[in-house]
Amino acid sequence: MIRLENLTKTFVLNGRRKTVVNNVTLDIPTGVSVGLLGRNGAGKSTLLRMISGNIEPTSGRIMSTGTISYPVGFSGSFHQDLTGAQNARFVARVYGADTDSVLDFVEEFAELGPHFHLPFRTYSSGMRSRLTFGVSMAIPFDTYLVDEATSVGDAAFRKKSAAVFNDRMSQSGAIFVSHGIRMVRKICQWGAVLENGDLTLYKNVDDAIAHHKENMGQKPPG
Repeated sequence: MIRLENLTKTFVLNGRRKTVVNNVTLDIPTGVSVGLLGRNGAGKSTLLRMISGNIEPTSGRIMSTGTISYPVGFSGSFHQDLTGAQNARFVARVYGADTDSVLDFVEEFAELGPHFHLPFRTYSSGMRSRLTFGVSMAIPFDTYLVDEATSVGDAAFRKKSAAVFNDRMSQSGAIFVSHGIRMVRKICQWGAVLENGDLTLYKNVDDAIAHHKENMGQKPPG
């Protein structure tokens, strides 16, 4: 279970304050996949990074009884001067995974060839996405944090990525950020809508989608 307790995040930019998460308290059970919806700039990626521990909340706390991934597709935690292989090994150690197994999986999955043993700073954006997605899929988590990460590479690689991701979802939950409503509906059972700092959780993903569409000025069908 992931519990957000009185969670608040406020940014100050040029003397102006913006609260993207405002005193939120809710529970997400282990094994449930939740589609996180909201307009651009609402703070969805910020919320994911708080849940992963990459950034600190302004106040409140996040508790978990299971393991949580870093945001899939987020490369900010990877060291620029380490090679892809060294980064994969480092992440495996941080999460207590078998380093050799993780290294073998990522090398085969990411299809980086000799670049796997070159510094991360030399990678293109697509290569970075392949590496970060591969590392996250190589380590079993109770909950995966996903930010539009399965759409990397060419059609063949996207198909392979989707197959691996679907296999992980059969055994784990996720908090899934995507602008693709069809993908959210396919992957998620629950939904949550972030709007003006308020986070509303729904146990039916279609109710969350309807709320989000209303926020965006879209009329529901019928």
